Amino acid sequence: MTNGGRASRFSYPVFLDLDGLDVLVVGGGRIAARKAHGLVVAGARVHMVATAIGVSVDRTPLASVCERPFAATDVDGMRLLVTATGDVDTDRRIATTARDAGVWTNAADQPVDCEFILPAITRTGRVTGAISTDGASPALAGYLRDRLAEILTDDVGRIADVLAAERAVVKARGDSTENIDWRPRIDELVAAAESGRGV
Repeated sequence: MTNGGRASRFSYPVFLDLDGLDVLVVGGGRIAARKAHGLVVAGARVHMVATAIGVSVDRTPLASVCERPFAATDVDGMRLLVTATGDVDTDRRIATTARDAGVWTNAADQPVDCEFILPAITRTGRVTGAISTDGASPALAGYLRDRLAEILTDDVGRIADVLAAERAVVKARGDSTENIDWRPRIDELVAAAESGRGV
């Protein structure tokens, strides 16, 4: 997808394994709390630095909390950084510091200062749906995420589990799962779920 002949900045979606990795959140308000929570759910070791930590922040699951201004050394050993101080100039300065240190950065509501953006997400079991508008409209991404959530029911999560087990059987035989057309099996499972017969 292009915009005036230029490729969209955030046009290569990936899902990261953050389990046990150190991630820094700068900011202690409601938005920073939401970002930290999402990272904790993803398994990251989340560190928070902010001049003031608000009541919306759940400190319990965080690896560390420092109530002081951000320092350049805070990025040492971090794999990702999310800055959400609420001040554009401060977030830009922090993003620049992280970028110079080779740490990928997300600056809340400032796509120009980001190496990655956070999509609107909905999950059921192993299935995750993510919607992005290239930073153009988080509200639209959230709206589309909510529509997608209507499709991603608990049955979809169970279908993923069934298919994972069936793929494991194929692999145990020494065969490739890539040579199988799974669509008929998926249609069968979806039809069973929709009819109320269960997955």
